[in-house]
Amino acid sequence: MIEELNEDNFEQETKSGLKLVEFYTTWCMYCKNQRIELEELKDSQMWIGIVDGDECPNLVAKYGIKGFPTFILLKQGEKIAKFVGFHTKSQLLNKLMDYLK
Repeated sequence: MIEELNEDNFEQETKSGLKLVEFYTTWCMYCKNQRIELEELKDSQMWIGIVDGDECPNLVAKYGIKGFPTFILLKQGEKIAKFVGFHTKSQLLNKLMDYLK
């Protein structure tokens, strides 16, 4: 499942469980390629949120996003990890496995 997040729904959607959130922009080529990788995961049990960095500058500032794409991993609404740059589906899954133990 891939959920579009914004400054109005971000806290509500990420306050419980383990949530992977990608910060992206529409003009970023790496982000466009990243979306292809994420689409392959959309039917999995993994919850993925996406945030348009241009539309949500307060969230970008809050989480210290310096480049796109950037992923943050939240557990119970608290940031526990940050992954910067393009990641293949397998790279993302491998990184997430460390936090599922």
